[in-house]
Formats: sequence, C-alpha cells, structure tokens
Amino acid sequence: MRNAHPQGSAQAPAGKIAEWLILDNMHHQWLLLAACFWVIFMFMVASKFITLTFKDPDAYSARQEFLFLTAMPDAGRSLGEKRFPEELKPTGKMASGSRLVQPLVYVQRLELIRNVCGEEALRNLSHTAVSRFVLDRIFVCDKHKILFCQTPKVGNTQWKKVLIVLNGAFPSIEEIPENVVHDHEKNGLPRLSSFSDAEIQKRLKTYFKFFIVRDPFERLISAFKDKFVHNPRFEPWYRHEIAPGIIRKYRRNRTETRGIQFEDFVRYLGDPNHRWLDLQFGDHIIHWVTYVELCAPCEIKYSVIGHHETLEDDAPYILREAGIDHLVSYPTIPPGITVYNRTKVERYFLGVSKRDIRRLYARFEGDFRLFGYQKPDFLLN
Repeated sequence: MRNAHPQGSAQAPAGKIAEWLILDNMHHQWLLLAACFWVIFMFMVASKFITLTFKDPDAYSARQEFLFLTAMPDAGRSLGEKRFPEELKPTGKMASGSRLVQPLVYVQRLELIRNVCGEEALRNLSHTAVSRFVLDRIFVCDKHKILFCQTPKVGNTQWKKVLIVLNGAFPSIEEIPENVVHDHEKNGLPRLSSFSDAEIQKRLKTYFKFFIVRDPFERLISAFKDKFVHNPRFEPWYRHEIAPGIIRKYRRNRTETRGIQFEDFVRYLGDPNHRWLDLQFGDHIIHWVTYVELCAPCEIKYSVIGHHETLEDDAPYILREAGIDHLVSYPTIPPGITVYNRTKVERYFLGVSKRDIRRLYARFEGDFRLFGYQKPDFLLN
C-alpha cells in the first residue's frame, strides 16, 4: 500500500505535463492561424492600396482622353500598352499614327450621310456631280494632305485662316490681314480645280477631307443679313445687281419701293426655276446654295463633318484628326455665337407665307436630312 502512493504522485505530474503540451500546441496553432489571417488581411489592404495608387490615375487619364478626344499617347507608353477601363474603352480601332478613330458622334454623322445618300426618293436632293463648281469650293493643303470644302456663312473665314497658316503664307492667324483671307490670288490657298484629273482623284482618295454645316435655314438668314443688309466687306454687287434681279422677279407688291426683303429672298430660293437667275449671279450664289451643291457629300467620302452648333468640340477634334493640332489652333469662338437661335428664325420667317416656306424646305430637305437637322415644323405647319 505504501508503494501505491509514490506511483500515483508520479502519474499526476505526467498528466499535467501532457495537458500542458497539448494546450501549448493548440496555442501555437491559434497563433499560426492568427498570423495567417493577419498576412491575408495585410495583403488585401496592400492590394487595395496598389489599386488606388496605380489603377485610378490610368482610369482618370483614360476618362479625360475619351471625353476631350485627346489623341496623344502617354509619354513612354506605346499605343499597344495604353489601357482603358472597360466602361471607357473606345469602340473604334486605332488609326494610323497616334490618333483615335472617330468617337461615336462623328461616326454617326457619316453613317447618316451614307444612309440618306442611299434613299432613292431623295436622290435629286442629295446627289450632284463633282463638277468644276464643286472643285472650286475645295481648298488644298498639300503639305499636310488636307482638303477643306468651303460652305459660306458657317465660320469658313476662320478655317481659311488655319489653312493659310499651314500653307506657310503667314506665320500665324493673327498676322493675316482680313482683306487677304478671301483674295485667292494672295492667300496662298490653291483650289482642287487647279489640278489635273489624276491629281484631283489622288487627293480625293488619300487626303483628310472635311467641311462644316449649320442649320440650313439659319444659314440662309446669315447669308441674307451679310450680303443684303450689312454687307461688311463692301460688295456692292449684292445690293445693286443681285437684289434688283430678285425683286423684279419675285416681289408680289410692285408698288413696294423698299430694298430686298427676306420674303423676296425666300421666294427666289424656293422657286423650282431659280437656276436661270443663278446663272446670271455666277459664283455669288455660293452663299445660299445647298451643301449638296457645294460639297457633293454623297459623291466624295469626307473624313469628318463638323457642325457649327458644336464647333467648340468639333474644331479641336478636326485639328487632331488632321494631325495639325500641334501646329495651329482654331481662333477663339465668342460665347454663344454658335448656338441655334430659334427666336431669330421665327422672327425672320414671320412675314413669309407657309407656301413659300414649304417650297424653301422642299429645296433644302436634302441638307436637313443628310446632316441630321430637325425639320422646322414650327414654321411649316
């Protein structure tokens, strides 16, 4: 019996030691598990930090490039390395050089032209021959492979200044005298008509081509004001030769002695037989004939169509697409000058009969449809 006590005493410490070893082992396991969770947590935090530090600047840069149509790649990064977040990736492919293919609005404009050109019912209003008259409207910049079709009363003076600088006639836009811009013997702007047939075709196929449009009726108002009311460039033939010709043919009240009125002008333009007067007026009619007659958009595949109403965006975009934005800037656009003014349109057409307005629209319907301008039902109905 005395031998049993020492044996029990020896077993008790052994059990405690085993229990302690088990607890110590479990403690190490918990510490190891906690350490693993801590490492995982720190890795997640680090990953988030890396994402915030490196991904977001690219996303911001991509967003800025897409919204502002920036064409230049980041320094030190090739086009193939340029990354866009999924929601901001441009849908087009990369163009030659470093420029992005046209954003959606410009693609849609060209697609609309193709669709309307294919409408057989509008063929007489959308198609025209690429005649000498059309080729005379297109100015050439061989140095930068650009063709610009002139559409008067749509801010063309400023685009001419851009091309004059690019052709090297003057070092900057500010240094071009106003009387030189429209003097085609001094402004250094060759017309496409001055080249041989082969050279014309080569340029039409390979050069960057563009022109600008605006609401057709608002453009006619601008032409009337500029040529028959204010006449700032002192072109007396509009008042003394063209206006009397229109009045003799189209004024209904023969006792009326006032100068040409807008309703006389509208009646002349809407007359299906207007061409006999056009022949008498010569090239002066460029200020009010249709965009179709000026630039042949169904026959010539233009690279970009700009809109006067969105010129603040379109002008920089055109310069970038043409690859000349680092050489010249479009002149500053006065605030509000490009906004469509429905009140002004309504005021000018107030004294014009619905019959004459409908005839005018019938002539310019091709322009309205080709370039996405809304039919002016507020004038027609």
